[in-house]
Amino acid sequence: MRIVFVPALALALYALTAASPPPLQPAGGATVYGVQCQPLEGQVVHDHAHLTVLIKGSPLPIPSDVGRPAAAGCIYWLHTHADDGIIHVEAPTKRTFTLGAFFALWGRPLSPADVAGVPVAAGEHLRAYLNGRAWERDPGAITLAPHADIVIEVGPPFPKQRPFTAWNGL
Repeated sequence: MRIVFVPALALALYALTAASPPPLQPAGGATVYGVQCQPLEGQVVHDHAHLTVLIKGSPLPIPSDVGRPAAAGCIYWLHTHADDGIIHVEAPTKRTFTLGAFFALWGRPLSPADVAGVPVAAGEHLRAYLNGRAWERDPGAITLAPHADIVIEVGPPFPKQRPFTAWNGL
């Protein structure tokens, strides 16, 4: 049996596995942006938003278990269950939750200079979209409304995006 090593394939596999390290959970389930970590998910608000992050046209995976620190034995009102980009908003009280709070729980920056730990280099730009429309303000202020379709891009390139539709009853 002969093993052929293809550098491009190796680089692609590395990018997929190394692009998004495991979430950095807040220590001991500390409150972040007013978002608490409690033993059970809240039941007053139960919404879902979808987040896509593209770095130079390539997707940056949103990891599973953001906001679900196993060591703390609790679950934040904002969290992920899988690496599908769906952000679960499950809180005991009605209030506004933002993308900035989610990034803080993820332990990753969100600013014009850095997206999820990836610096925005000279000649590159950050673009944000909410439900297909350009978002011209601070992307951290995007509200995690029911079925919000959020795209954060660093580029160029800026590939045309298709709306997220795989809600599957959420």
